[in-house]
Amino acid sequence: MQNLKTHYHPDVVSLEGKSIVTRLATRSIAMQGNCILLVYTERYEDYSLPGGGLDEGEDKIAGMTRELIEETGAQDIRNVKPFGIYKEYRPWHKPDFDVQHMISYCYTCEVNKELGTNKLEAYERKNGMTAKWINIHEAIAHNKRTMATSTKKGMSIERETFLLELLAKGMN
Repeated sequence: MQNLKTHYHPDVVSLEGKSIVTRLATRSIAMQGNCILLVYTERYEDYSLPGGGLDEGEDKIAGMTRELIEETGAQDIRNVKPFGIYKEYRPWHKPDFDVQHMISYCYTCEVNKELGTNKLEAYERKNGMTAKWINIHEAIAHNKRTMATSTKKGMSIERETFLLELLAKGMN
């Protein structure tokens, strides 16, 4: 799978002398025309691709499928294909490491337009996560507004907006 981008969070000035923890994750890209299946998180005021961390030893596609179902209730997941890898270095706010190296494996797939019941974790419900089919250009514009004006934005919005813009470019 090709590397799409390596991003360094502004607070990660150097990796020299830093202890680094690596987290493997997946992101799902399900589109129908100009609409894409995203998760809106009220806490961070952003749209993101469904996905999350892989369990120890978990197969990437199995993890992608699990996260997609948990976060969106997606049904009949099919035609899963590699899209690319997004790597990022971000601050780690726990005492055991200085920096988190997040490696997101992104896959395209097809799902039914109608979603089933999601299985959100307690913190995801608390953060106000909801799955939504939305026009990709509207999602990009929303995230850009959040990046420009919100004090609530999370660390992943740059990744998500980059990936959405890359997908939108590929549609032309």
